[in-house]
Amino acid sequence: MTYVYLLESVYYRGHHYIGITDDLRLRLRHHNEGKSPHTRKFKPWNLACYTAFGDEKTAYAFEKYLKSGSGKAFIGRHYVRNAPAPL
Repeated sequence: MTYVYLLESVYYRGHHYIGITDDLRLRLRHHNEGKSPHTRKFKPWNLACYTAFGDEKTAYAFEKYLKSGSGKAFIGRHYVRNAPAPL
């Protein structure tokens, strides 16, 4: 399975990160250990949601969509509570 996931910073509420992985538990641990330069300064992270895909190509397409303007609006409407504005 390939997972597309959404993280929310514990201390910087409203700061989110969208990623993709084959091992969700390991990837979350890496984010919280500061092993990812893109998320290091906003750790620790909570897993807000994830979607599992059997097809890697579809997972990458969904991740790309979530990082787009329309995808950020979708996240704001469906996944993030009390978001001041879409990512």
